[in-house]
Amino acid sequence: MIPVTRLIRRTLFSFVFFLTIWLGGLVWFMWQIPMHPSMIFPEADAIVVLTGGSGRLEHGLELLADKRGKVLFVSGVGKKATLADLMHYAQPRIRKNVENMPVILGHDAENTIGNAKETAAWLRKEGHKTIYLVTSNYHMPRSLVEMREVAPDMNFIPASVFPDDFTITGWWQDKSSRKLILLEYHKFLASKLRHWLVSHFRSTT
Repeated sequence: MIPVTRLIRRTLFSFVFFLTIWLGGLVWFMWQIPMHPSMIFPEADAIVVLTGGSGRLEHGLELLADKRGKVLFVSGVGKKATLADLMHYAQPRIRKNVENMPVILGHDAENTIGNAKETAAWLRKEGHKTIYLVTSNYHMPRSLVEMREVAPDMNFIPASVFPDDFTITGWWQDKSSRKLILLEYHKFLASKLRHWLVSHFRSTT
């Protein structure tokens, strides 16, 4: 039987060990979140917007209006939503500039995993290889993991959106930002673990 003091010591050591790993992973995750908007936008084959956050569609339409991509694909659109519904989010100048440009709506995705599958299927069908990925900055690390897993042969260029209600600087002091970061971090870890398990299972069968 293990003495109580030794058991407490082992429990404390395990707690500190896993806490250190958890904190190290959090720091690693934070380093992957874009801190500032990109100022360089070379031309790409297509632009992909993942719905679910403020400013994403507007940014995608701006990139399309600036001809940074030949076509815009919006993943995760509501079943009944139409292009006219989405255009209400764009400024009049942007609407005018993109009115004759191709905007494709994807209605099948319900989450980030679904976004990746829906987007990859469309990109392969159209033959696009270089893609701007538009989503919120805190959502970008996990989105890239999912996209690169299902489409490793494609080049995804982050085009992050910086929501007004989220702050990356001093996020731990803001309740809503802290909650969002921790939730997204744990989803990111789950995504990484899921892909590792799938890869490990495939290699052993």
